[in-house]
Amino acid sequence: MRRIERKELPTETANALQHLQDEVDGQLGQDSFAPGEHWDGKRRSQTILAVYTVLKRMTGPSERCMYCVDSQASDIEHFWPKSRHPEKLYQWKNLLIACTPCGRLKGIQFPRTPDGAPLLIDPSAEDPWEFLDFDPITGNLNARYHLLPSEGYSEKGETTVAVLHLNSREGVSVGYLRTYRRLCSLVTQWADQTLAENYLDRLREEDDHGLLGWFLHGSGHNDPSFSRFRELHPDAWAICLQSFL
Repeated sequence: MRRIERKELPTETANALQHLQDEVDGQLGQDSFAPGEHWDGKRRSQTILAVYTVLKRMTGPSERCMYCVDSQASDIEHFWPKSRHPEKLYQWKNLLIACTPCGRLKGIQFPRTPDGAPLLIDPSAEDPWEFLDFDPITGNLNARYHLLPSEGYSEKGETTVAVLHLNSREGVSVGYLRTYRRLCSLVTQWADQTLAENYLDRLREEDDHGLLGWFLHGSGHNDPSFSRFRELHPDAWAICLQSFL
C-alpha cells in the first residue's frame, strides 16, 4: 500500500460534483431515496467520468488499486460506503479507485472506533506504513507492531488487513515480493558501485507496490540491503526520506 497524493479537481468538475451532492442532500430522509440507484444513474455522466480520470492519474503510470496496489484500478470506491453514508456520496475526499477484488472484499464493511473514527486505512489521507508492516519472507502485509508494548499491534492495521485479506491473497503477495527483490537488488548494486545520478527516478520506477514507504519510514529501514545503502550513502538516504514522504 502507498500514500496517495489527492489532486485538486478542475473547478468545473468540482462544482458539478458539489451540485450532485446538494441534490442528494435535498433527498436525505426520504423513504424513496436510494443512494445506489442515484449513483448508478450518474456514474456514466461527464462529471463522474472526469472524476474517474483524475483518480486514475492519482494512482501513477501503472494505474493500480489504491488498496492492494497490485491489481489494475477499475472502479470508483466510496471509502465511507455510499449505502450507509449518502451524505458523502459525491464528496471528492471520499472517492478512491480500487480493483474489483478489493471492492468486493470491502463491500459495505466500514469498522469504526467507539468515537466513530474509521478503522480502515485511507491511503489518500494517511501514510499506510504507520499501521502496516511487510513480511519479506511471505510477501504478506500485516499490522504494524508499535514500539510501546502497551500499544501492541495497530488496530487500524489489523482491521484493514482483515477486511482486504492482505495477508492471504497469494497473487498480491507474489507481486509485493517481486517489488521487494527488485528494490533490494538496486540498492545492493549501488552499495557496490557508484550511485546512479538518477537514483530517485530508478527507485520510483521499480516501486510498483509502495514499498519505499516501508523501507524509508516503516520498519523496513532495518532491512539489510537498505541499512547498508543508508550507511554508505547517508546524503542520498536523507534526500530519499524527503522525496518519498
